[in-house]
Amino acid sequence: MQPSPDFEELARTLRACRICRDMPRYGAVLPHEPRPILQGSATARLCIASQAPGTRAHASGIPFDDRSGARLREWLGLDMTAFYDASRVAIVPMGFCFPGQDAKGGDLGPRRECAETWRQPLFRALPDLDLVLLIGQYAQAWHLGDGFQDGLTGTVRRWREILASPQKPRILPLPHPSWRNNGWLKTNSWFEEELLPVLRSEIRSMFELDHTGARKA
Repeated sequence: MQPSPDFEELARTLRACRICRDMPRYGAVLPHEPRPILQGSATARLCIASQAPGTRAHASGIPFDDRSGARLREWLGLDMTAFYDASRVAIVPMGFCFPGQDAKGGDLGPRRECAETWRQPLFRALPDLDLVLLIGQYAQAWHLGDGFQDGLTGTVRRWREILASPQKPRILPLPHPSWRNNGWLKTNSWFEEELLPVLRSEIRSMFELDHTGARKA
């Protein structure tokens, strides 16, 4: 069996990555200087498998440093201290650098080079993961393979089946918390009514929190 890589060493190497700027394999050169962003440690039990940093995260170097992050923390029932505790929470996007914007000002999809180069070694370096949250269609397609069926909505609708699968770590698909998905959230009210209570219960158990989000005595 191949030994698990050291997360800290791997993260240092990843943060110096310039593949999309200097040797892109797909499409145009990254339109700005790379700033790979991730969080984690070998002891993390929760992994947020997200899409790619946005403009604010690119500027600050902090993942989910925007309204999407505020909504995601609300979904999880975590405050900023717990959310950014790298000893417990890994944030591993499909693309580690802000990918740039399209002609309409929307964020481009994550660069394919990132997942091909880094994803498998990173997850080998996270041996204690118990739960991986798949944020958006890119993460769902990569992690679920043929299990990504009927797009994001169809996949998230099967959340009970996916969460109950015997694989380790367990997996739970979620939509992206972006304000652009407000219409989806309104149309799919079952997400907040049925899935979120289970998600928050899982997080409370994992972090040993009470129903208010405070650490148990």
